[in-house]
Amino acid sequence: MKAMIALVALAFVTSSAFAADDQAKKTPSPAQQAQQEKMKACNADAKTKALKGAERKKFMSECLGSKPAPAATQQDKMKTCNADAKTKALKGDERKQFMSQCLKADKP
Repeated sequence: MKAMIALVALAFVTSSAFAADDQAKKTPSPAQQAQQEKMKACNADAKTKALKGAERKKFMSECLGSKPAPAATQQDKMKTCNADAKTKALKGDERKQFMSQCLKADKP
């Protein structure tokens, strides 16, 4: 009976450790988050420019390989945020909230 309780306790502790480890793996690092944001921005720009096929592939390669651009103008940010909101099919208050947060992002 004691052996059975010990096995159940060991199984519980082991499964808890794996669950915590899985949670840690799901959180992207700051570098990964930056790359994901860059991918979103490049994707939105390519979509705004209606690029397709080889032209899109070349644009994405150059965009993702480039160094971060200098601070975007408000107009550039508005274009990117609009494209992102359109891609996400946001409407009404949800769109207003998204646009507000998007335009505030990366302010000094």
